[in-house]
Amino acid sequence: MNFSGRKAVLFLILFIIAAIQLFPLVWLLDFSLASSSEMFTRGILIKPEQIRWDNYMKAFRDGHFLLYLKNSLLINTLAVFLVLSFSVMAAFACSRMRWQLAPLVRNIILLGMMIPIHATILPNYIIYNEIRLIDTVWAILVPYVAFSLPQGLFLISGYMDSIPREIEEASIIDGCGIFRLIMVIITPMLKVPLVTVSIMTYLNNWNEFIMAVTFLSSRTWKTLPFSILEFTGQYRSDYAVQFAVMALTAAPAILIYIILNKRITKGVALGAIKG
Repeated sequence: MNFSGRKAVLFLILFIIAAIQLFPLVWLLDFSLASSSEMFTRGILIKPEQIRWDNYMKAFRDGHFLLYLKNSLLINTLAVFLVLSFSVMAAFACSRMRWQLAPLVRNIILLGMMIPIHATILPNYIIYNEIRLIDTVWAILVPYVAFSLPQGLFLISGYMDSIPREIEEASIIDGCGIFRLIMVIITPMLKVPLVTVSIMTYLNNWNEFIMAVTFLSSRTWKTLPFSILEFTGQYRSDYAVQFAVMALTAAPAILIYIILNKRITKGVALGAIKG
């Protein structure tokens, strides 16, 4: 097989993989524009008799979309800020400061990448119930930060190892303190991994539902996935509007990934190579 033939086969394989990956999104949009009664017809995809844009209007109006969107943006923004702050400080402590337990502490934190976040629901619930954190923003903010921190430490510390130590030594000789060294000298040089960690933390926590539904009960701090439950009844559910809610919920994450895909790939590759 010549080069053009191999290229055509590779293109066909990639096209099939892309079609498989995109099909759930097409299926979601198809069902969100139909009526609930049409969903039980035959076929994987359906052709709606009438395109129901009112499903999106109802999802936006009756699903408390703006309130839950505000909560999701606030919680995820706080999570990103805390993850970046702790990751930079932990990376500097483990990569730059000389103390005997540095490798052990770093490895213990990185072990968190092997533990699923939902495996800690029961112990977290018991602890939160004892210290009265149930139905507060901290109930989900703490696990979001804790389980994003290992990934942040891995990427940032790997990139930090490539920064010449002579820069820090020169700054210290000029009278720069440790906190100023981290904030003014080191952090601006970590732009690529910081952007990558920010995006990945946002995407990982945006659609998280199990933790949120376990620890939150009042509408005050409920996040965007809770909009789906607004259209679930004891005897009947409005499935078409639920699909519209899921499409609206997924849209911000999809846009972020499409716009910043190159930065994510670049940050992960650099962190892995330099680590």
